[in-house]
Amino acid sequence: MDPHLAAHREQIDRLGWLGEQPEGLREALLAAARLRWLTQGEWAHGEGDEAAGVLLVLEGRLRLFAQAPGDREALISVMGPGAAIGQSPVFGGGPRLVTAVSAGRSLVLTLSDAALRRVAQDWPGLWQVVSQLIYRQLQYSVQVAAERVALPPRAQLASRLLMLALGSDVVAANQSDLAELLGFSRKAVNGWLGELAAAGAVKLGYGRIEIVSRRLLERAMAEER
Repeated sequence: MDPHLAAHREQIDRLGWLGEQPEGLREALLAAARLRWLTQGEWAHGEGDEAAGVLLVLEGRLRLFAQAPGDREALISVMGPGAAIGQSPVFGGGPRLVTAVSAGRSLVLTLSDAALRRVAQDWPGLWQVVSQLIYRQLQYSVQVAAERVALPPRAQLASRLLMLALGSDVVAANQSDLAELLGFSRKAVNGWLGELAAAGAVKLGYGRIEIVSRRLLERAMAEER
């Protein structure tokens, strides 16, 4: 096991996909994992890459892009500490679907497909765990699509704040990210964030959004339907 993982054990054990696994499986995965520091703008992986596996953010954040018509790139999500993304050829499919780019300096934990296969020799239930991660990625995409149809703009913002906080109080995205993710102007998003802050739902700082009351965010979603 990478000795530098010790500094992140408490976080790993309590947060996100890896923290939900039985202790024995978690230890086996950590023993097979590798740590990687990414600089501003550095790719963790690119859309179309053949190499599969699982990636978990420990520090910083990653911005996920997908190719859009007209040779454009669309920001589709932001990953903060505890967030995981991945796939394996065991379940079919193909190359990577998104490009993951570091926003600032980030630390990621990587499990290559070869590492997953080695762990699965002793822990065959691992493939069910990976399947659960793939399902969550699909669930996130379906929820985003449903919000676009069913919710007005400010309610979409409230919902996305909750999705991007991943069980913590800090939202992985900043104001610029949210405007790009939702497809609204930064001025409009900042206005709605100001309203949510005035209501006591969030606290705004420099490049930082903190959730103060999940109940108030959920109420903002319900009131605008």
